Amino acid sequence: MVVKDRDYVLKTVKDKGIKFIRLWFTDMEGVLKSFAVTAAELELALDQGMGFDGSSITGYQDIEESDMIAMPDPSTFQILPWRPSEQGVARMICDVLTPQKEPYAGDPRYILKRQLERAKKMGFDHFYVGPELEFFYFKNSEGTEVIDKGGYFDLTPLDNASDLRRDTVLALEDMGIRIEYSHHEVGHSQHEIDVRYDDALKMADAAVTYRLVVKEIATKAGVYATFMPKPIFGQNGSGMHTHQSLFIGEKNAFFDASDENFLSETGKQYIAGQLKHAREISAIFAQWVNSYKRLVPGYEAPVYVAWSRRNRSALIRVPEYQPGKEKATRAEFRSPDPACNPYLTFAVLLAAGLDGIEKKYELPDQMEKNLYHLSDAERQSLGIESLPGSLGEAIAITEKSELVKKTLGDHTFNRFIDVKKQEWEEYRIQVTEYELKKYLPVL
Repeated sequence: MVVKDRDYVLKTVKDKGIKFIRLWFTDMEGVLKSFAVTAAELELALDQGMGFDGSSITGYQDIEESDMIAMPDPSTFQILPWRPSEQGVARMICDVLTPQKEPYAGDPRYILKRQLERAKKMGFDHFYVGPELEFFYFKNSEGTEVIDKGGYFDLTPLDNASDLRRDTVLALEDMGIRIEYSHHEVGHSQHEIDVRYDDALKMADAAVTYRLVVKEIATKAGVYATFMPKPIFGQNGSGMHTHQSLFIGEKNAFFDASDENFLSETGKQYIAGQLKHAREISAIFAQWVNSYKRLVPGYEAPVYVAWSRRNRSALIRVPEYQPGKEKATRAEFRSPDPACNPYLTFAVLLAAGLDGIEKKYELPDQMEKNLYHLSDAERQSLGIESLPGSLGEAIAITEKSELVKKTLGDHTFNRFIDVKKQEWEEYRIQVTEYELKKYLPVL
């Protein structure tokens, strides 16, 4: 296995004739940021990092304390396959530091690292994550004209995007991201490429890379790709079902052969923690106004806080055990969308699960009934809560959450609440096309 360290990066850049190296990091909302250094400046960047203005990055510093350092992580070095091979371009993902070279409290990557360190102190060597990111292809970014009208798993000629998916998979694999499969999703012009599970930090890096690669390959083909959670009324929205497991060495801490559901006490407590805190962390894994247009009953987006083995209407699904596949025992959290910040989403999911383990939460009975078919009174009698119905409601709940505050840290928590309150207020005062069509002719 190739060790990607400082020397490897310098040698590869020289041997491959790489001209530019892009330094990537994300803002608080998970939007990818980038600036480039030349090969001549690379050694300095690797040794000392590169300075930038943090006051211009959403959720970062105020203008009077804005100096930040982007420190490249050599292990993330990859050549960008969609750029010309001659005088090529590579990228490294950065950790954001203060001028004193300390980890910056507002860096989403650092926030995830903190939770991974907490898990390690509790005896868990790996937090494995496998997200399923869905997206749409449209003719352009000006509207929602689809490029195909295929459905779930449809094959050509309905699925005109097969070549797009193929080219995207090849580009992702060129960047070291392992792909399990790709297919057409339920909605018109909706698609999914599934990444093989990996450690959470690598997977968060892979997720932000995945989103860019999907968009770059689409642009080269003259179409537009979007991870907007719910772009088309009446069609399924795009989700990011997130499979999770904790390992101690090579042993899956969620598996117990003697349990009827093959779930260990650790696994049960982890799931119970996520159920207990699901409403609090909703504003993180569904962070946009549009996210809550997806989280409505009837479009395969789970909104009811329950768990099950088979039932896809539940928030958390535990896929049924297959003999000999103990390592595949996992919890699938089904409500995140692909426009979240994966670093923060994985951090709060892990924090909620670890909270359940630490406090030994008891897992409620699984729910095998279709929750969409129950009345509000029936769900209430079963003690089943719903996720927040809007970003405004979600933020009001998150603002009171000690778990989210502790996970994000005071700096990011306060900025996140402020930014999302502002987004909700901007949306709340809009006069929509729906209102004009419904009310203007009669009022």
